[in-house]
Amino acid sequence: MNYDKLREIDLRHLWHPFSDFSALESADFPIISRAAGICLFDVRGRVILDGISSWWCVNLGHSHPMLVEAIRSQGSMLQHSILGGMSHPGAIALAQRLAEVTPEGLNRVFFASDGASAVEAAMRMAIEYWYHHGQAEKKNFISLRDAYHGDTLKAVSLGFVEHYHHPVAHVVEQAWRADSPHCFHCPHRRDDNSCKIECFESMRKLVETHANEVAAVVIEPICQAAAGMRIYKPEYLQQLRALCDEHDLLLIADEIAVGFGRSGLLFACDHAGISPDIMCLGKGLTGGYLPMSAAVTTDRVADTFRSKGGETRMFCHGHTFCGNPIAAATALAVLETYEQDDILSGAEATMGILAEGFANFAKRNEVANAATLGMMSSMEISESAGGAKAARQIADNALERGLFIRPLGNILYLWPAMITTPQEMKQMLSILDDAMDSKVDH
Repeated sequence: MNYDKLREIDLRHLWHPFSDFSALESADFPIISRAAGICLFDVRGRVILDGISSWWCVNLGHSHPMLVEAIRSQGSMLQHSILGGMSHPGAIALAQRLAEVTPEGLNRVFFASDGASAVEAAMRMAIEYWYHHGQAEKKNFISLRDAYHGDTLKAVSLGFVEHYHHPVAHVVEQAWRADSPHCFHCPHRRDDNSCKIECFESMRKLVETHANEVAAVVIEPICQAAAGMRIYKPEYLQQLRALCDEHDLLLIADEIAVGFGRSGLLFACDHAGISPDIMCLGKGLTGGYLPMSAAVTTDRVADTFRSKGGETRMFCHGHTFCGNPIAAATALAVLETYEQDDILSGAEATMGILAEGFANFAKRNEVANAATLGMMSSMEISESAGGAKAARQIADNALERGLFIRPLGNILYLWPAMITTPQEMKQMLSILDDAMDSKVDH
C-alpha cells in the first residue's frame, strides 16, 4: 500500500496521542515501516535518524538482535501467564535482576504495564502503607511544579501540566507542588558555580507544613523531562532524601524516562547516592520494544501488606499484562546487553560529543540556554528568536534533512539511543546545526 493510501486511512481512523488533528491533516508526516539501530525507514524509502529514541525508550536501538531473539524465543514457549496466585521463570528472574541493579534496599518488584500505571501503583502503595500503619490521614502528595508523571488522572494530579491537562482540572485533586529546580531560569539568579540549592526551600516549607497529611514526595530525579529537559543538581535529591527521613515521608523516584543509563549512570538516583522508598521504571526497561513497567520498593514497604491478626492487607491492584513472559524475557535481554556490552562505558565518547555540540549551540544568538547530562540534552530557543514557533520550524527543517526530533515548546533536545556511535552523533549535530541555520519565519 502506498504512502497516500496509508495516510488517508490513518487520518480517517487513527487517533494519535499528543497530536492535533488539524496539524496532522496538513502535515507530510512519516509513516515508518521498519527500523534498525538509530535509523527509521519510511514507506517512501527515506532514511531518518531517530534523535529521540522513539518516545525516549529505544535505548539500545531498533532491531537489536539479542532483544529480537528474546521475543522470538519466549514467544514460542509461553506468551501469557497470570501472576495472581502463580508465577513464571521470566518474572522471577527479572525481579531478582532488578533487585540487584537498582539502588540499595530496593528488593521487591511489582510489575505494571506502562509508566503511568507504575506511578499509580506506587502512589497507591504509599497511601495504603500509611493506612495500614493507622495513619490514614497521610494520603496526599508533594511533587514539583511542571512535573510530568503520566496521563492517568491520579498521575496527572502530581504533575499537572497546564497545556496538556487543563480540560480535566475540575476533576483532579492536585498535589502540593514545590518550585521546580529550574536552572535555566533560576529565580535566585545563580549559575553552576554559585548555586546553593536555594530552590529547595520551597520543598522544605511544604514538607514542614503538610508532613502529617503527606504519604510521599514524588520526583523525577535529576531531570524533569517533559517540563523541558530541566536538568538539576544531585544535591537537591540528597537534601530531599534527608528531609523525607526527618519527617517520616516516603520518597518515590520516577525513573521511567531517566533510568537505564540515560543520565550517564544506570539510574539518575545514583548521581546523588540515594535510595528512594519506591522507584518507578518503564520505557527503557524492555528497550522500548514491549510495554512493561515496574514499581520497585523496599522490604519495609512491602512487608506492610502482610495480613495480620485476621486483617487482610493484600495489595488489591494489578494489570492483565503485568510481568508478561515475553516482555520479561525482553527486559532480561536488555539488562544482559547493558552488562555484556558495557553500554555505559561504550557511550562515554558519544556523550562527550553531545555535550560539546550543545555547548557550541549555547553560543548561538537564538539559544538562551543549553545543558547536557549523559545522553540527555536541551536548548532553549529565546522568545526574541521566535520561541516555540521557531523550535517547531527547526524541527521541521531537521526532518527534511533526515533527523527526527520533537520539541517541547521552545525547547529543542536530542535524546538518542545509548548505542549511538560518535560518527552518528556528529551527523545528528550537523543536521541540527544546519536546520538552525536555515531561515526561520517568526
